[in-house]
Amino acid sequence: MPRPEAPRIAVAPDEAPEWVTQAVIDGGGYLVPLQEAEGLVWADPRDAASLARTMEAAPRVTWIQLPFAGIENFVHLVDHDHTWTCGKGVYAEPVAELALTLGLAGMRGLVTYARAAQWEPPHGRNLHGARVTILGGGGITESLVRLLQPWDCHLTVVRRNVSHLEGVDDVLESDRYPDALPGADLVVLALALTPETEGIIGADELQLMEDHAWLINVARGRHVVTDDLVDALRDGVIGGAGLDVTDPEPLPPDHPLWSLRNCLITPHVGNTPEMAVPLLAERITANVRRFGAREELLGPVDVEAGY
Repeated sequence: MPRPEAPRIAVAPDEAPEWVTQAVIDGGGYLVPLQEAEGLVWADPRDAASLARTMEAAPRVTWIQLPFAGIENFVHLVDHDHTWTCGKGVYAEPVAELALTLGLAGMRGLVTYARAAQWEPPHGRNLHGARVTILGGGGITESLVRLLQPWDCHLTVVRRNVSHLEGVDDVLESDRYPDALPGADLVVLALALTPETEGIIGADELQLMEDHAWLINVARGRHVVTDDLVDALRDGVIGGAGLDVTDPEPLPPDHPLWSLRNCLITPHVGNTPEMAVPLLAERITANVRRFGAREELLGPVDVEAGY
């Protein structure tokens, strides 16, 4: 029998992996059918229709935990009748690490050298002392800022809520993001996908960037207008691009981005299952425990902002 104070939690859909269920148990949760649940841990990152049906079958649920940091697949379901949490901040460390990897590889010319079949002339720029612009002010940005400290970069962060960030030289409002592009050696996209940020980097923005600058996207592919990026890379408008996410995704084998020597693509592996499972399990366990204790939950979704 569960303790009287144990939170009653349902895990869905039925195909949810065993580690999700174990994470609920580790948090002191009591697993119950949907009709009896106070909280719902949803394990499918894409199936919004099934979540909608599950919510109808769970009238007592007041809290819903989503698996990914990005909630664009579920944003139309997010409401004020439930408390919503997501994986916000869970994957910050591994994604920031990949952003740094892509940035270094691009700036130091490793993309070109890795594809070379003969000895090539030297090229590349230092990250040390470089000017770095980051669009987005969440957990990935905070982790990346910390990782960049030894490189003594000049850091500019563009975010919705302007406030001091430790280790950052300039913080700009979201609508001033074009001002942060000229002069930057490295531009990193680490922001949530919303109607306002879809296509935030297109031909006009790419023209504002330096011709040696690298664009790194570890957020969502639809932040970038892909055709405009292809043109900019072919024409030398910018130095190159490191993309962990693309639009479309997966990127078709015949897409022109694959053939560009100044483009480095990884298949959305900012966090692999090996990295993500223990991190998300820890978040679920912590939030189940907090839910049972009526404490503030981690990774709250801003209903109005949509992330």
